[in-house]
Amino acid sequence: MRTQVGIIGAGPAGLLLSRLLALQGIDSVVLENRSRDYVEARIRAGILEQHTVDTLTAAGVGDRLQREGLEHSGIHLQYPGVRHTLDFPALCGRTVWVYGQTEVTKDLIKAQLDGGPPLLFEVSDVRLEDVDGDSPRIRFTDADGVPQVLECDAVAGTDGFHGVSRPVVQGAGGRVWERTYPYAWLGILADAAPATDELIYAWHPEGFALYSMRSPTVSRLYLQVDPSERIEDWSDERIWDALDTRMALEGWSVNRGPVTEKSILPMRSFVSAPMRRGRLFLAGDAAHIVPPTGAKGLNLAVADVTLLAQALVRLLQEKETDLVDSYSDRALARVWRCTHFSWWMTSMLHRSGDDFDAELQLSQLRRVCSSEAAARELAENYTGLPLEL
Repeated sequence: MRTQVGIIGAGPAGLLLSRLLALQGIDSVVLENRSRDYVEARIRAGILEQHTVDTLTAAGVGDRLQREGLEHSGIHLQYPGVRHTLDFPALCGRTVWVYGQTEVTKDLIKAQLDGGPPLLFEVSDVRLEDVDGDSPRIRFTDADGVPQVLECDAVAGTDGFHGVSRPVVQGAGGRVWERTYPYAWLGILADAAPATDELIYAWHPEGFALYSMRSPTVSRLYLQVDPSERIEDWSDERIWDALDTRMALEGWSVNRGPVTEKSILPMRSFVSAPMRRGRLFLAGDAAHIVPPTGAKGLNLAVADVTLLAQALVRLLQEKETDLVDSYSDRALARVWRCTHFSWWMTSMLHRSGDDFDAELQLSQLRRVCSSEAAARELAENYTGLPLEL
């Protein structure tokens, strides 16, 4: 098999990269080790920055997002007795959209299979060869058990933290930074209409809570828990009671409903540099992971592949290497900005058990809720800083 860009991983990053390249006349093949059903069922992020919405729309995969997505003009910050609204358009002129990563993936897969570049599911034994030269290869076994070789001009590793791409890049040297947080999120999906117009980020002495949504009839809610907690120990009633406690506000209450999914998500920050080795380029979770507090994971992946698509078009069509040579540094500058913002939001809102830390957190929350400058800094980062192409 022969293509210009071999893409490993059919998450949003890999699929969107393939789409962006196709629109510029660059061929690609996307390889995915899971089944289509598995990929389309993965529950992930749900907040899209303005640049992500604009990118998906310009790529021709934003129709359903525009119809079914929920545009949000702010968030509520809460601590006991106070719920303060940050108005994003007034603060920075941008908004965010609630539209699940699962739905983004479905839209991209549909476009890919509807006359787009090849997308192969359930491949195995993926191995990379000669990434330091101009003609890298991907060896793999296809879904029928037949060994294959994919000859490429470049390879994009969008196969996540546990994929095969990052170790190959790291094998040539580099550095890893990691921060493991002493808490996790217990998340639920519930068939309950949201009881709030905007997301609620709530600080409480018993721990953080987040009220989000997926549609006008489905709520997505989170509780801070210890990473050692077992999901089996959390009955639906216990979860709802904890949400009621941590989000308590006079004259308002959480809407309850049947819980359709629940899980516990550990939280960490991870950055791997560089994001390139020869003709192999990393994007998305293969190179970096952020805690979900700042709603940055999917949006960072979209920013990565937007930069990478531009760089690969310049390399393969114009035979210029300047943008691929600078790709890692340009992408990592945004990665570290978003890593800091995610760390800051996480540190401000999650209870550590230390009363001194608690008073510092409350002081920071009061500052954001009373200072336009502090509120604007949060709003600019939350809605997504402009992408410098």
